[in-house]
Amino acid sequence: MDGTDAEILEILKRDARTPFTEVAEEIGASEGTVRNRVQKLEDEGVIRRFTVSTSVGNVRAMIEIEVDIDVETSEVSGEIAGWEGVDFVWEVSGEEDIVAVVDVASTTEVNDLVTRVRKLDHTVDTETRLILDEKIEDT
Repeated sequence: MDGTDAEILEILKRDARTPFTEVAEEIGASEGTVRNRVQKLEDEGVIRRFTVSTSVGNVRAMIEIEVDIDVETSEVSGEIAGWEGVDFVWEVSGEEDIVAVVDVASTTEVNDLVTRVRKLDHTVDTETRLILDEKIEDT
């Protein structure tokens, strides 16, 4: 990955729907160059997915999860990542081992996900934080 790839990623992180022609104009390259580089970044796993950030009244929360010390954290985080309503799962350092960011229609659905996490065999503890506001750069 070079500087041009980094510029492309910065633009797409702000708005993944930015047309390649606009990205090309902004970085001073051709549309074909941008298209090929994005495809290469996808193939290499640098770009893992494109997503949508909404403001439709959903409830967003972070579920912080501590697991047993002898557990393969990636297996637990991989399972949780596949659950409906889970946007992101991060393996983190600190007191907790995993943070799941969820985006659901109600606090009841957040609670259902917390309960599901707590029922996992190797869950030691959880802490949930509701996300009250999110600031993103306007494009």
